Amino acid sequence: MLIYVYVNCAFIASRASNFEFLEVPQKRVSMKKAVILLSGGLDSTVALWLARSEAFELYTLSFDYGQQHSRELEAAATVARLAGVKAHRVVTLKLDLWGGSSLTDCSIEIEDGNVERTDIPMTYVPARNMVFLSVAASFAEAIGAQDIFTGVSDVDYSGYVDCRREFIDAMQHAINKGTVMGAEKNMPITIRTPFIDKTKVDEIRLAQELAAPLEHTWSCYRGGEKPCNTCDSCLLRAQAFAKAGVKDPALD
Repeated sequence: MLIYVYVNCAFIASRASNFEFLEVPQKRVSMKKAVILLSGGLDSTVALWLARSEAFELYTLSFDYGQQHSRELEAAATVARLAGVKAHRVVTLKLDLWGGSSLTDCSIEIEDGNVERTDIPMTYVPARNMVFLSVAASFAEAIGAQDIFTGVSDVDYSGYVDCRREFIDAMQHAINKGTVMGAEKNMPITIRTPFIDKTKVDEIRLAQELAAPLEHTWSCYRGGEKPCNTCDSCLLRAQAFAKAGVKDPALD
């Protein structure tokens, strides 16, 4: 009598006490790829860990865009390494050539923050997210990724116009009209914005669930050894941790 026993996609054919091992070809299942815009701050780090939890093959993208310090780039490199990404790319863009923002123009002071403000602060970098997402779309198409993660929020933010849902929707439409993947191959690219309607408190709670390494993140607009605790970004972060009832691990 011939007995077939299946073990891990291979089978054993047995006749009495004689065993014959026959290899069955195994089809390799490729992981979906995702590009994650990684600044090194809280939002993008949690977005990276969310993509990681969804079993994507991770490709992180950071930008040296002429900002006045490198602390966030250093944080991004550390976070990418801890996430075990497939590749971490840093793209140099000289947005400081024309300034227009206190983050890229040293002649403009980075003002102290005000979480109650209704105007757009000078830390806004003209069309920055439009530029970043355009580069991310190029990277995504080159590697065959259909998902781009970004940590923008339309709730807890400084009023930047390129963090709003209507901008993200318009940008996604443009990307899929301007890439072969989207326009010709029926492989649309999706801009994933998991926090667009979420508060930073929501992000912090998710970070705890995912064990994201927030102790290695950097949010401060100013450089230095420690966060300034007075710029808009520091104030929004401090407010969120206080509301969440959690100590900010980056301040230890």
